[in-house]
Amino acid sequence: MRAEIISVGTELLLGEIVDTNAVFLSQELAALGIELYHRTTVGDNAPRLKQALTEALARVDLVITSGGLGPTNDDLTKETVAEALGLSLVLDRSSLEWIEEYFARTGRSMTENNYKQALIPEGGVALPNPKGTAPGVSVRKEGKWVVCLPGPPRELIPMFRDHVRPLLQAESQGVIRSRVLRLCGMGESVLVKEIADLLANQTNPTLAPLASEGEVRLRITAAAETVAQAEVAIADLESKLRARLGRTIYGVDDETLEAVVVSLLQERGETLAVAESCTGGLLANRITDVPGASAVFDRGVVTYSNRSKAELLGIPATVFERVGAVSTEVATLMAQGVRDRAGSDWGVGITGIAGPGGGTAEKPVGLVYYALVGPGVNLVREARFTGDRQQIKRRTTQTVLDLLRRTLLP
Repeated sequence: MRAEIISVGTELLLGEIVDTNAVFLSQELAALGIELYHRTTVGDNAPRLKQALTEALARVDLVITSGGLGPTNDDLTKETVAEALGLSLVLDRSSLEWIEEYFARTGRSMTENNYKQALIPEGGVALPNPKGTAPGVSVRKEGKWVVCLPGPPRELIPMFRDHVRPLLQAESQGVIRSRVLRLCGMGESVLVKEIADLLANQTNPTLAPLASEGEVRLRITAAAETVAQAEVAIADLESKLRARLGRTIYGVDDETLEAVVVSLLQERGETLAVAESCTGGLLANRITDVPGASAVFDRGVVTYSNRSKAELLGIPATVFERVGAVSTEVATLMAQGVRDRAGSDWGVGITGIAGPGGGTAEKPVGLVYYALVGPGVNLVREARFTGDRQQIKRRTTQTVLDLLRRTLLP
């Protein structure tokens, strides 16, 4: 089966929102073994949308649209799909009843234009939308299949998973499966050198390195007749990569570095406290984004000024006079100070210059010192990061989390 995605909405063309729907749908189609030929973005303009639909239907078997199912005059997707297929719009009673119940349940008044959301192309099937008022539509004609999904991701994703994916699974032949290995502590160029032979000789499964902020990802993709066969092929290549790359691989798929650290602390029954200066609480924020972090994370302190470092962490003023706030000594004392005050097993201290100003020849922008203190451990490191202020903060927390991970590993 060949497919195309058409994203509808002027706000997408203006860059007011990011089209995460297209990314999600692309991944889902690939997992189903459905070839995606094109992705198109069209504004809220009926003639241009009709042209995009006509061209897509001439190329592929399946077209999935997102957006344009709302009640306003510029929500024209269903009308345009019906016109492109030569069909009329008809009232779907079940959709109308759902919409009426939705407004009654939420205590809101239903306006006349909401009734248009219950119209679907003749011969089509309405797709329930428990998250909103816009039902989706699945309509087929002469071997062509169009699926219309709502624009909000919180509506589109469950509708696709609950109603569209089962329909596609019933008709697709073969599967494509992917697994992403996430690496930290190794740059993309070094990684490519380490696995050059695997990259050069890849057939099925394929292997693709993807660089991102502070880490590299390796995507393994296998095509097979069954899910089990694809998983076996992926597992075989993954075992080779793990044997070669070892602890550089920290997680898989959507697993984050902070989630791995929280999990390791939970397994060890240990706690953590952090004191941050240049990262401004970003490390604590990342850790507390992980469900269950409260069991292992005691506190995070942002000691931005020298006075706060002295008052909250007990660092003597003479230290700042002698070596300055950005130094190995201060990073270590920050880690020890927050650990002592929290009574935690582990303490982290971070101090540096995030820029764009504040740097000197001796201590340039991007210079960061970070320390880790724990049972039998007293580590301090220097790093020199490049990038803007946000990049330096992000890369610092990524590096600190990786040091924590490697230290906590058995």
